[in-house]
Amino acid sequence: MSTQRVFFENQHATKLAGIIDSPDEQPLAFAVFAHCFTCTKDLKAIVKISRRLAANRVAVLRFDFTGLGSSSGVFADSNFNTNLDDVRAAVAYLKQEHQPPSLLIGHSLGGAAMMAVANEFDSVKGLATLASPSCTAHLADTLLRLNPEIENNGEGEVVIGGRTHLIRQQMVDVLRSTDLESKIRELDVPHLILHSPVDQTLSYQHAEKLFEFGNLSESGESMDTSKTFVPRSPKTLVTLDGSDHLLVKLPNDPTYVSDIIRVWASRYIPTPHE
Repeated sequence: MSTQRVFFENQHATKLAGIIDSPDEQPLAFAVFAHCFTCTKDLKAIVKISRRLAANRVAVLRFDFTGLGSSSGVFADSNFNTNLDDVRAAVAYLKQEHQPPSLLIGHSLGGAAMMAVANEFDSVKGLATLASPSCTAHLADTLLRLNPEIENNGEGEVVIGGRTHLIRQQMVDVLRSTDLESKIRELDVPHLILHSPVDQTLSYQHAEKLFEFGNLSESGESMDTSKTFVPRSPKTLVTLDGSDHLLVKLPNDPTYVSDIIRVWASRYIPTPHE
C-alpha cells in the first residue's frame, strides 16, 4: 500500500489537503472519504478504515474540509454548504487525476454531506455512511446549547473533542435551513448505513430514520408492509454493537467497518479488473 499527499482547490479557490491510500496493485475502485464535524482526515478510525480498504484494492481519497487539518481557509467562515463544495472538489480531483470515484464514504456530518451530493455524480454506485445524522438541525441545537452566545452575539467559542472552535451564526443558520431529509428520500444509489445503538454522540434513531426515509412513499407516509415494495435504491442498515461514535472503544472496529463496506460495495460497484 502507498500513501500520497495531494492538494486541490474548491470553487472558492480554497486549497484543500488530502491523502490517497492506494493498493500496490491496480485499484478495483476509487472512493472519497469525508470526516466528521471538526475532525480531520487523520482521525485514527478514518486512517485505519481507508488503509484497510486500500489493502483490499479500493483506493481512498480522505481530505480535510475547509479550515480544518492541513486545508486552508477559516473554519468559522465555513458551513454545511461549503462542505458540499469541498466534496465536489474532491470528486473532481479524482476524476481529473485518476478516475471518477464509484464509492462515497462519510463519517457523522461528513456522511450527511455525502448523502446531500451523492446523486450529482454518475460515477457513484454506492454510498456508505457511518454514525451519520438524519438531519443537520440537531447539530445547530447542540452548538447553541454548548454556547448560547453564538445566537446572542453572532459568534462564540465551543469546545469539541478537547479543541476550541469559533462558531458563527451563519454556520448555525445553514445547518437549520438544510433540508437533508429530501436529499435522503431522493437518493438513487445503494446506501449502507452503519451506526451503533449505544452511540452517545448521535442516537441510533438517526440510523432508523435514514433507513425509513429510503422506504417512504412519495406522500411521505410509510409503505404498507403487507405489499411488496422496492425502494428507489437498496438500503442496508448494519448495527455496530458496542461501538462508540469515533470507533475507538473497540480496537477491531475500523477493520470490521472497512470489511463490511468492502463486501457490501462488491455487490453494487463494478470491478472490471478483478
